[in-house]
Amino acid sequence: MTKELKQEYTLRITQANKTQLITILYEMTLLYIDEAKDALDAGNRDDFKNAIRRIQGCMCELMDSLHLEYEVAQNLLQIYLFINREVAKAALYNSSENLEHIRPMVEKLAAAYKQIEGQDQTGPVMGNTQTVYAGLTYGRENLMENITDPGANRGFCV
Repeated sequence: MTKELKQEYTLRITQANKTQLITILYEMTLLYIDEAKDALDAGNRDDFKNAIRRIQGCMCELMDSLHLEYEVAQNLLQIYLFINREVAKAALYNSSENLEHIRPMVEKLAAAYKQIEGQDQTGPVMGNTQTVYAGLTYGRENLMENITDPGANRGFCV
């Protein structure tokens, strides 16, 4: 993941509600699937392993977010466990074939949660975060971001 993407995801996460956080995790999973495939095609085993670990990390976060008292959550858990098994097989066999099996599943789940986002009217999960205004100031050779109240204690409240 590039530095710019990390900054973008960080900003989105700080402003996201619960449903948007799940959508972001799906998006990151898809990004890491692509990174794993690219690393495997390039013959870079270390980057492939790192991408696999990141996919598994996203899956763990998704599993941890489930409220298992609901039947739909138990069904989602089974899907996440299947995805984890396929990712483990991809790592074991150094193959992107298993990753190609799970990509459509993750895309469908991401699309479903994207539709649900509009119904979730709750506020951001994180409180006391910095406000970032992009494009309001110009440096000598580039556009700068301006952060309000940079000296304040801004510990994250969840």
